[in-house]
Amino acid sequence: MIPQFPVYLFDIDGTLLDSAPDICGAQSEVLAAAGCPPVTFEFLRSFIGLELRALFRSVIPNITDEELAKLSEQYSANYRGRRHAGTHLYPGVREALAVLGGRKSTATTKSTAGTKMVLEYFGLLQHFDHVQGSDGIRCKPAPDVVNAAIAGLGARLEDCVLVGDSPADMEAGRAAGVKICAVTYGYGDPAELAKWRPDYRISDLRELVG
Repeated sequence: MIPQFPVYLFDIDGTLLDSAPDICGAQSEVLAAAGCPPVTFEFLRSFIGLELRALFRSVIPNITDEELAKLSEQYSANYRGRRHAGTHLYPGVREALAVLGGRKSTATTKSTAGTKMVLEYFGLLQHFDHVQGSDGIRCKPAPDVVNAAIAGLGARLEDCVLVGDSPADMEAGRAAGVKICAVTYGYGDPAELAKWRPDYRISDLRELVG
């Protein structure tokens, strides 16, 4: 039984949204245009939740900061152009957020503006008291976005639980000093998630409601 928390911090991709088709599709288009050899969907999906530049650095040796910036801009344009056609909510997400008590924020690698747009598109924005993205701060697995979300809510560490699907989420939550809840339906490797010994595990977001 998972206790009720005063504050919930949510990852987005792989936790609330199954967005890999659009994210990986946009990434694949950028890499192909840059002349990179094809990479698998599974490879691209393994980078979801991390800084986009980590993917580009892993595929393109000796890439410059200027090239990274251009590829990132092209990715953003390609991703927006897809208009979430391949993205959908995971089962139970809408129902859980509608009835889950406590205050809620995001803690995502997306930009804050991009997060607000995607939450509004899928009809979830109304359920959040605060929206926090990784604007000018280190991305997960660093704890910065978690700390920023907590500060944005004016919350106490002991009142918070971070809900996410990736090892980066678990590491960030542990570093921030909050409880961590792993969702088992997302993109994270189960063995890697287990290494962080999550306080809770769920296979459906409605399990948070009890």
